[in-house]
Amino acid sequence: MRYCKLSIANLKLARYFTMCVALLSGMSINASDGVVPKPDWSISDIPSQDGRVVLITGGSSGMGYEDALALARAGAEVIIAARNPDRGKEAVARIQESVPGAKVKFERVDLSDLSSIRELARRLNQEFSHLDVLINNAAIMAPAERGTSVDGFEMQLATNYLGHFALTGLLVPLLRKSEDARVVNLSSIAAARGTINFADLQAEQQYNPMSAYAQSKLAILQWSFELQRRSEAAGWGIRSIAAHPGVAVTELVARGPGLNSEFGQRWAVDRDKYHSAAQGALSTLYAAAAPEAIGGAYYGPTGEEQKRGPLGFASTPASANNEADAEKLWVISEQLTGVEYP
Repeated sequence: MRYCKLSIANLKLARYFTMCVALLSGMSINASDGVVPKPDWSISDIPSQDGRVVLITGGSSGMGYEDALALARAGAEVIIAARNPDRGKEAVARIQESVPGAKVKFERVDLSDLSSIRELARRLNQEFSHLDVLINNAAIMAPAERGTSVDGFEMQLATNYLGHFALTGLLVPLLRKSEDARVVNLSSIAAARGTINFADLQAEQQYNPMSAYAQSKLAILQWSFELQRRSEAAGWGIRSIAAHPGVAVTELVARGPGLNSEFGQRWAVDRDKYHSAAQGALSTLYAAAAPEAIGGAYYGPTGEEQKRGPLGFASTPASANNEADAEKLWVISEQLTGVEYP
């Protein structure tokens, strides 16, 4: 067997141990938390991914690229989905140079454009018989000016959350054909500072760059937990797992608030203390590939303020566990995107 399974007795024991560790450390955990990840878990612990098909949004750079490289090295067939074809082809070439014989390809998608998302889903449903892992990684962060997508949505909400909500819903049929389907959703420690402003979801009345970013990342976390609940209730067989990288040195700041912004200057001072993109990708890779990763869990660094440190269960904001808000957000998301889950 490619993936081991825990016995019920062992799983209950592991969950009890997890709760004890969490209580001693003061960490908030989810009811679905299970086996504690090894603090020194690394890409060398990834089991063979031979025969598995993985789609990674934003996989042409940063942590998405590191995800693609590691999973291709483990034998997966990797699809990098991103906006820029030139950067995408360059990423494919780099992976193939590092991993001779790697099965990796590029697919163009603009996550702020629902028509582009539908077109990608149509191509994938035609080409592939199944999809094993969907890593919803792509994001933009805190552009100074409020932007709108072609569909009229605030750009961070559109790219970070609504686009992934729509893509996942359109790919549920492919995911259900997998023996071990996983949806890995990238949140952020910024989610702890976020609120879902249902009265002004699109920040039309007042736009604050970081507040809009935090809202999008909280939305991802609420949706991830709700997706797990719905998968369990409907028998989809899909593990929905959330992860965050802590603080990793990527292009996100340069492309968002900018390196010359107040935020960018503060970030630059401390950047040597933060994770590399490869280190930041570990929580995502664990969620995507570790046999013991649990649906409904949230993984990330466990060091100071969760910005860095060894892998473990991430602290979950209380607002992320608000099921009423999660259900409300789900309904609104289906209305806005026009995508209804099976």
